[in-house]
Amino acid sequence: MVTCAFVPHLKPFRALRYDPGTVGPLDAVVSPPHDVVTPDRREALVTSSPYNAVRLLSPESPEEAARLIQAWQEEGALVREGEPAVWLLEETFPGLDGGTRIRRGLVARVELLPYSAGQVLPHERTFERQKDARLELLRAVGTKLSPVFLVHEGSSPAIPLREPDMEATLDGVTSRLWRVAGDDVIVDALGRVEGRFLIADGHHRYETALAYHEEQGTEDSGYVLATLVSSEDDGLEILPTHRLISGDPPDLDGSFRLTDIEPSAEAGTAALAGLDRDHPAFVLLRRDSAQLVEADGAELDTAVIDRLPLDDVRYTPSAVAAEEAVRSGRADAAFLVRAPALEEVVAVARAGELLPEKTTYFFPKLTSGLVFSPFDE
Repeated sequence: MVTCAFVPHLKPFRALRYDPGTVGPLDAVVSPPHDVVTPDRREALVTSSPYNAVRLLSPESPEEAARLIQAWQEEGALVREGEPAVWLLEETFPGLDGGTRIRRGLVARVELLPYSAGQVLPHERTFERQKDARLELLRAVGTKLSPVFLVHEGSSPAIPLREPDMEATLDGVTSRLWRVAGDDVIVDALGRVEGRFLIADGHHRYETALAYHEEQGTEDSGYVLATLVSSEDDGLEILPTHRLISGDPPDLDGSFRLTDIEPSAEAGTAALAGLDRDHPAFVLLRRDSAQLVEADGAELDTAVIDRLPLDDVRYTPSAVAAEEAVRSGRADAAFLVRAPALEEVVAVARAGELLPEKTTYFFPKLTSGLVFSPFDE
């Protein structure tokens, strides 16, 4: 099996993937990751195609997912690659500035290492209930269904000057994949990946894979499917994750500096953008009032908010959507925050600390359903 001299923890894999000749256009069968699929969205995806990947990612039951993944292979809807390969990924999506952004990455198997080894760095807390549910699914299907999103040091991959082997568009994001096989080209692709890995998205998937490997103890269960993106990639973007609450917000005591501002998302984001990043701050937005709230210290904005006694917390990356929720009465207040810089997230992870859940939103989410990786290499 090919490994890379620079990063010996990477391997190619024999992908299990859709056959467009059987399932039709890939646009109809790909899905967002399971953790952002609402019940309404799941219904829409299921309606779009009887083969949509959401039926595996968010199934009616683990047993149903196992039945489907077997049946789809027997029907020829899913086909297996004959030899190991890595995949080069290019995602094109609309940026916050209205222009077009491009993010490039490498899809491969990554060796599962405990966080204590210092090679893979988490940055957010996880929930045991979610991991228990994902572990049941993993046991049933015996397949890595969605890639973990890892950020690495080193350079972005060079995209081949040929048509992609796969292309799918979901939610305005077009994903193109090129299959890269053969020892020399695989080693060249993997050789661009350097340094330690930061988990950008997929903490629950990674920790679930660790738990599964503890049960199985095989060589193949010791690897997780991952998309690796360079920290220097021009398309690497982090969105803020604003908080919405029901009920009255807590009183903000004298430990905060409060400044009244216009009660709008535009005014709130402008006020935050005008501050130095050397101290935490947020905007408390109500229907008829808003305050810019500043605190002392060197924490991220979300760390301060999550120490407050809040009920029924929901999340959105859109300040405009947060304002609309407050004005419509679907939320009683919103806490607008700044997106953390990648350097801030890396610093926290390297210090061995964890941020509150939903602190980062690496945009866009990786599209699921492009390639799967069974545990039988």
